[in-house]
Amino acid sequence: MRNLIIVVLVIVGVCGGLASAVVSAAPNKPLPPYFNPAPNPYPQGIYAKGIVESYQANGANINLYPEVAGTIVYVLVTEGQSVTIGAPLVQIEDSVQRATVDQHRSQAEAAHVLLDELRAQPRNETLRVAEAQAEMAKASLRTADDMLDKQESSYRLNPESVSKAALDDAVNGQKVAKANLETVARQFDLTKAGAWVFDVRNQEKQAEASVKAYMASTALLGKYTVRAPTDGIILSIGASIGGYVSPQGQYDTYTHGFRPVVVMGTSMGTLGVRCYVDEILISRLPSVNSLEGQMFIRGTNKRIQLEFVRLQPYVSSQLVLSSQRAEKVDLRVLPVIFRFRPSPQEQIYPGEDVDVYIGARGTSHT
Repeated sequence: MRNLIIVVLVIVGVCGGLASAVVSAAPNKPLPPYFNPAPNPYPQGIYAKGIVESYQANGANINLYPEVAGTIVYVLVTEGQSVTIGAPLVQIEDSVQRATVDQHRSQAEAAHVLLDELRAQPRNETLRVAEAQAEMAKASLRTADDMLDKQESSYRLNPESVSKAALDDAVNGQKVAKANLETVARQFDLTKAGAWVFDVRNQEKQAEASVKAYMASTALLGKYTVRAPTDGIILSIGASIGGYVSPQGQYDTYTHGFRPVVVMGTSMGTLGVRCYVDEILISRLPSVNSLEGQMFIRGTNKRIQLEFVRLQPYVSSQLVLSSQRAEKVDLRVLPVIFRFRPSPQEQIYPGEDVDVYIGARGTSHT
């Protein structure tokens, strides 16, 4: 009896092992895909990797870099905010430059005050002093003439009544008085004539140079505020309060490179798609007069018809598809730009990678 039980258990174990092996060896039924791969809607369609951008008539997204270096003190906008041309976006610390502007303004004002002073000459008070000096010089000459006449008259009556030295002193006194009167008269004419024309011209140039220095420092002060160059929307802000920025941008801790302080785009009403066509497929591109494309959103079954805008007639390295600065590639691509208007229900944003097929207009499958 015991042996029978053992035999039965052995048989059951063998059967169970065979059943398990059969079940394990059976192929698993594949799960249906969450979304279908992007099909080629054109008989001769060309595949290209694309990236969504804000639509620009020329170029791509607007990357803003400051023209001066400094520390960020204010970030005046938020990502996704619509701005108008000239709106302040980022403020850089400008205390030193502001003091320089004040200094140049004071220098320009002082230069203009001195110019007005030269143009206002002669001053009435100075002119009256010069007149008084001329009258005093005339009176001194009359006194010298009278003294000489007395000495000469006395000498003619009695030569011994006047010494030779006294007579010579009287003659010299008259000459000195005449010279002094001539000097004072010329000084009066000079004062009456006002400032020399060359002095005025020189001061005009000094004032002009001071104004231009003030304008230059004021213009430089304005560059400490990064402003919107056009109407648009803020796509990305790479600046942070307290961070140091330069004309190269702000250093990124994660990529170990520099990135724009602000990235702007146009209104989200129309978006652009920049596609990169492999150089070996360029010869298969349809004519630009009939070229169109269809875009497939990754992770969905959505397809969007694209309107051809232009192609960038310059084949560049595929390095533009990656942010890895040290990447080495041999593939070169031709940028082709499309545009489309997304519906309000479609969640599509600039910077998103998409699959694009390019073909001739009117040849797509339904």
